[in-house]
Amino acid sequence: MKTFQILLAGGLLLAGSLSLPQPADAKKNFARWHVNSAAYQAERKNQTRVGYYRGGQLFSRWVRTSDKKLVANKTGKRPGTIIIDTKARRLYYTLPNNKALSYGIGVGRPGYTWAGYHRVSMKKEWPSWTPPASMLKRQPNLPRFMKGGPKNPLGARALYLGSSIYRIHGTNNHASIGHAVSSGCIRMHNNDVKDLYKKVNVGTPVYVR
Repeated sequence: MKTFQILLAGGLLLAGSLSLPQPADAKKNFARWHVNSAAYQAERKNQTRVGYYRGGQLFSRWVRTSDKKLVANKTGKRPGTIIIDTKARRLYYTLPNNKALSYGIGVGRPGYTWAGYHRVSMKKEWPSWTPPASMLKRQPNLPRFMKGGPKNPLGARALYLGSSIYRIHGTNNHASIGHAVSSGCIRMHNNDVKDLYKKVNVGTPVYVR
């Protein structure tokens, strides 16, 4: 029995256990890695199997659970700064020696993108969620409050941006990373937001462009 996630319409993920069909590339992957199982495990380290329904049938595929890279700092910002490139859908955290950590992100869908400057005003682990009034007006069936936990849409960690309604937060909806899907908040894989959370202090400057 394998642990799986089912991606439903609207981005809802359900977790459970089920024997999922093997992905189409399973034989190719086996042929490539069977002589070096450590390499295969390394490739899958930051991935998970996600189940989904299509045409009434259950399929599965591998999706990433982390998208962190060490890159050259081309932002022009000093170490200890967050830069969010909404067009490229990458978040950069600048480091000494002209380096930066680059993370994949999900950004605001059309009509909900924004740009500006804030500082991290608060940090929370497994934050609770209270939808803002503007979101409740658009989606009146949303809960008025959700306590923190794995099913909470803010995920494992949240960095609050000034006095705005926006946050950099985690998500278990791995397939949403790299896409324009949110109401303006910046989504990260839970593994990545945990990593960033440890590095960032209250007062960290955040540039969104």
